[in-house]
Amino acid sequence: MSALARRLEQLFADGHAGPTPVLERDGRRRHEGPFKPAAVLIAFTDRPDPGLLLIHRPASMRAHPGQVAFPGGRQDEGEPPVEAALREAQEELGIDPALVQVIGATDLYLTGTGYAVTPVVGVVPADIAITPNPHEVASWFEAPADYVLDPARQLRREVEWQGAMQHYTEILWQGHRIWGVTAGIVRNLSRRLNWHG
Repeated sequence: MSALARRLEQLFADGHAGPTPVLERDGRRRHEGPFKPAAVLIAFTDRPDPGLLLIHRPASMRAHPGQVAFPGGRQDEGEPPVEAALREAQEELGIDPALVQVIGATDLYLTGTGYAVTPVVGVVPADIAITPNPHEVASWFEAPADYVLDPARQLRREVEWQGAMQHYTEILWQGHRIWGVTAGIVRNLSRRLNWHG
């Protein structure tokens, strides 16, 4: 196990051992269920200054076109979240599941579009080969974990949606706009990991 994986494992264990912090929820949430299970992989790159792997969804996609997301998607019937996250990361970015050091699954995130998303934290080699699937990924990038997990970079925004003001998180990094569900998951993870101490 790498030094980063050991650090994450300890932060993850400590963050999930105590009381649950105040977690962000999807402000648009109007869906009453049943929710469709989904999973995403939060892949930390194993380097001295680790990053998080993120994708831009193609503009042609029906749901959330062009948005920044973690690799992931719906779980197959009976499929555990960790397996689903690894499968989706392989399908979308060509990441070999055998190369992912899984740390664990963190807080479920219920979306306004009816998904119950399980974020799965893992570590991948710094030089891992990435082969994006053009049908599911327009582009990919690696954002510094120090930046993305910094609460000061997680800006609180509000927008009128369906006649009411809704709050959401937005993270801006080098022209990439991370917001909505993805930023909400990042915000919750930063509260669990206490990355900056």
